[in-house]
Amino acid sequence: MHELKVESSFSAAHHLLNYNGECENQHGHNWKVEVYAKGTQLDKSNLLIDFKVLKKELNKVLDMLDHKDINTLPEFESVSPSSEILSKFIYEKLKANIPCISKVSVWETERACASYYEE
Repeated sequence: MHELKVESSFSAAHHLLNYNGECENQHGHNWKVEVYAKGTQLDKSNLLIDFKVLKKELNKVLDMLDHKDINTLPEFESVSPSSEILSKFIYEKLKANIPCISKVSVWETERACASYYEE
């Protein structure tokens, strides 16, 4: 089994719905995003997926979120955009074009992240 990882980041504002505490107020994060790909089949260049391709696709998704108020985006109209939901959102967007995506982790601070993967 082969596994690779790329990282990127985005900055955005959000607030949590149905939450009692400071995070119910609008605030921002500089999120770090890690994307993992896994597989056994390599291409003719012995690559699982080209890092350039993976980074390009990831940045397309992150461009949808970067410097936005996430709560105002149509995909999050009635959803509390927690790090858990953001990791799932990014995973599903990437998985649609890159089947070997295995996990997405979204770090909202240096010490706290949420990951999404399917078993």
